Amino acid sequence: MAKKEQVKNVSIDIIDDFPDHPFKVQDDDSMDELVESIKENGVLSPVICRKKDEGRYEIISGHRRKYACQKLGITEMPIIERALTKDEAIIAMVDSNLQREIILPSEKAKAYKMKMDAMKRQGRRTDLTSSPVGTKLRTADIMSQENGDSRNQIHRYIRLTELVPELLELVDEGKMGMRPAVELSYLTEDEQRDIVDTIDTEECTPSHDQAIRMRKLSQQGVLDMDTIFEIMRESKGNQNERLKIPMERLSKYFPRGTSPKQVEETIFRALEYYSAALKRKRENRDSR
Repeated sequence: MAKKEQVKNVSIDIIDDFPDHPFKVQDDDSMDELVESIKENGVLSPVICRKKDEGRYEIISGHRRKYACQKLGITEMPIIERALTKDEAIIAMVDSNLQREIILPSEKAKAYKMKMDAMKRQGRRTDLTSSPVGTKLRTADIMSQENGDSRNQIHRYIRLTELVPELLELVDEGKMGMRPAVELSYLTEDEQRDIVDTIDTEECTPSHDQAIRMRKLSQQGVLDMDTIFEIMRESKGNQNERLKIPMERLSKYFPRGTSPKQVEETIFRALEYYSAALKRKRENRDSR
């Protein structure tokens, strides 16, 4: 019978965040809800930690709960201590946070890279086999089974960690797709920054086809600012006239991390309600 884990209260002052924690913890609607929940009911789920030197602890799961307690001025919180190596802690931290409802591409990219590096250091790619033929599984295959994304998608996410911050932010904001972003990740830092400048001046992002072409030119050593500018100025074949609404004007109406597709669907549902309300108003006026 498995030994029941012990819960104990410790000072928040000796609980440290996980090093290079890839998941953002910040104020938003869900954080407000968590703060209210803890204010009314306390911390219902203990924070998972591992012991560090000098009596300190390192959070594996529970960064948002710690932040909420700090906002409320709570000085102690319940924890469960687990004996884990550094790599075991990385894997557990990533897996627990990947259960979040909303995760930005940049967060998943950094998390997958941390987990893959930890698994390779552990040698897990050579100690597991698949049934029934016993074929050795690669690290990405194991991660796919554990986390849901396909092996290729996991590699795409990890490639995003090679982007300069400005391009990675465009992916988070939904202004640039995953596939063109992956192609751009193979460019040098200087080439990527030339693309950032061109995006700013032309107010458009490269299509997948344009990104592929720029990657090939980069590999040939002939991609320069003029070439980037000419490629980016090309009309995209499927480009129709669009109404552009800055995301900062919409952000206050949607939780952090809401995808552009979800924003679009919500706006159209709202317009349908609005249209129906106008129709009822006209009908009521005509019936008088």
